[in-house]
Amino acid sequence: METVVAIMALIFVLFLALGAYATVKVVGAAKRGVDRTISQARRTVEDTTLRAKRLAQPGPVGELAELRLRLRTTMRATQDALEAGVAEDESLKETLSLFARLSAHGHELDAELRRLESEPDRAKLTERLPVLRERTERITKSADGLRWAAHDRARRFADDDLDTLSAQIDVETGALRHWTTGPATPADAPAAGEAGPPPWPAAAAPEGAGDGDRQTWPENPENRTREAEEPSRPAIAPPGPRPTYPWQKKPRPESTT
Repeated sequence: METVVAIMALIFVLFLALGAYATVKVVGAAKRGVDRTISQARRTVEDTTLRAKRLAQPGPVGELAELRLRLRTTMRATQDALEAGVAEDESLKETLSLFARLSAHGHELDAELRRLESEPDRAKLTERLPVLRERTERITKSADGLRWAAHDRARRFADDDLDTLSAQIDVETGALRHWTTGPATPADAPAAGEAGPPPWPAAAAPEGAGDGDRQTWPENPENRTREAEEPSRPAIAPPGPRPTYPWQKKPRPESTT
């Protein structure tokens, strides 16, 4: 009895542990989903603000907004491409680690550009713009190189796989159309002891075959119908015994003298 109680208590504790684990997983997934949604919303708001500054504030402030928008767009596109490709290509892990190092420089530059947006000294800001433009160009160019290299690698793998598949399909189609490749080879003949497919019945030779290319006219359908309706009868009736009558005299035997 005590053993049964202990087993029931252990099962109850296991159910409680599984319930707690499942609850933690669900809460964690929900929290990550909420964080992801908030990040996307914040990113959308920031991008919209930068586009508005680029159009509404010409000059150094508008150019800073342009640099930030270009930097953020390029880095985000490269990150999405590498993270999507690493699931299929393990060699992209090293590329992703290089991009992580490049992202550190990108975040640093983005933070500096954000601080300079509130700089009151426009002359000083104009003086620093060429350096900021060059840094942005170097980072975005490196990010573009990584992204396009990953795209080219994926396309190359797809082309190689398509070439292999096309070659296999050509071989298969040639095997299916084996009668167009030439006369049958000994390998195509059935092996000894194996019965080949049953032969098809030969077509009946037409009447008058061998008379050359003599043209025959089609039969009259009425004659064919009349022949089908009338019973067939022989052209000459077979001979039968003649009937004898009582008034007929028997023939006398001829005299031999």
